[in-house]
Amino acid sequence: MKHWSSRASLLLLSLTGCADGARLVQDDEAGGVVVYPFKADQGAMLSSFRKDALVLIKEKSGGSYTIVREGEAKGRARIAGAVEGSQEMVRERGWGIEFRCK
Repeated sequence: MKHWSSRASLLLLSLTGCADGARLVQDDEAGGVVVYPFKADQGAMLSSFRKDALVLIKEKSGGSYTIVREGEAKGRARIAGAVEGSQEMVRERGWGIEFRCK
């Protein structure tokens, strides 16, 4: 799991810009990896972005897929604050789902 998590972490960090939500970060003819952010107090399974992630998987696979594995991917840290002097470091957590199309 550590190897997959590290790979997904790099993909997550390199492909997430300022936009939030589910993203297909690895894509090939057999399947791919979708990642999405989640809040610690809510958990990955209850995140509203999980539904978006599953929709992306269904679209990519034509509706028939198998989840190979899933787990936490290293998120990102960013500076947030609209007012000068009130900036804070926000740490976002990410969840990855590796899937194979049937």
